[in-house]
Amino acid sequence: MTNRFIMHYKSKTGGKTLRVISGKCRGTQLMAPEGMETRPTTDRIKETLFNMIAFDLPECRFLDLFSGSGGIGIESLSRGAEHAVFVDQGDKALACIRGNLEKTRLVANATVMGMNVMEAVKRLGSKKERFDIIFMDPPYALEGIDQIIEAIEENGLLNEEGYIILERSSKTIVKLPQNLVLWKEKQYKTTTLSFIKKG
Repeated sequence: MTNRFIMHYKSKTGGKTLRVISGKCRGTQLMAPEGMETRPTTDRIKETLFNMIAFDLPECRFLDLFSGSGGIGIESLSRGAEHAVFVDQGDKALACIRGNLEKTRLVANATVMGMNVMEAVKRLGSKKERFDIIFMDPPYALEGIDQIIEAIEENGLLNEEGYIILERSSKTIVKLPQNLVLWKEKQYKTTTLSFIKKG
């Protein structure tokens, strides 16, 4: 049977100053895009998230979809990820990602793809790219997230022990492909981190 769970695409706001929480770039200030299109994951949620995945980060390959400021992928690199791929199609977001990578001196460990997420997933699949962790924090009310999750699976982007992380709440229903399962969750007042892996 198709797996079902509830997911919310949070509204996003930008223009805030962010920071790298831990690792070799700890304390480095990052910038987020201005406007309503992106809102960085809060420090509280980010810190909890990275505490949960800390042991999986060293030498991992990390994919940051809907990257915004690039803060999540940069945090993964700061904490020991081998390489991170950042995907966003907004000009302001891409400028922030590239600027933040330069500021943290992580350019050599990163790939930035300025394109639609679905297009990026297909392109990465055609290149046989594989990832240990895929993080997704899509914009508010974006349709077709279930199709993107399905495309991730169909294009073989997950390593055998890899997993997807989604930020969600209880507003929207998303269907998972039959061979992906909801593994675990961490809940907050309005936000839930959902972990999805091969079943």
